[in-house]
Amino acid sequence: MTETRCIPVVCAIIELGDKVLAAKRGSGTTNAGLWEFPGGKVDRGELPDDALKREIREELGVEIGCGLRLQSVFYSYPWINIELIPFICTIINGEPIAHEHDALCYISSKELHSLTWAPADLPVIDEYIKTKSQIPG
Repeated sequence: MTETRCIPVVCAIIELGDKVLAAKRGSGTTNAGLWEFPGGKVDRGELPDDALKREIREELGVEIGCGLRLQSVFYSYPWINIELIPFICTIINGEPIAHEHDALCYISSKELHSLTWAPADLPVIDEYIKTKSQIPG
């Protein structure tokens, strides 16, 4: 049976200079081998930015600061419906280590579409590029 309710999921667009962090999903996971912005499910009663800080601490071993929240993406996978809630973030403390992913890389926004992304992340990329183009400087 397919999940009909919408699960809130957060993701971090972690900036370092003019690049952002991409994470390759590990083997044995759904969407294995595809790239994503790291994050995870929001627990009941948890605020999205708190959930993101927790997930990034668990997955990458770093502390982040959450900045601008981008527009949510509603996406239906065959096994789950999600509301993907993206935030532009920066690392406050630590160096990312792939605890749950097969690989991590920093990539420029111009090169983002060169990776093979999880489908729900594609609209996030477009929204991020659009948002960054509207910020002066």
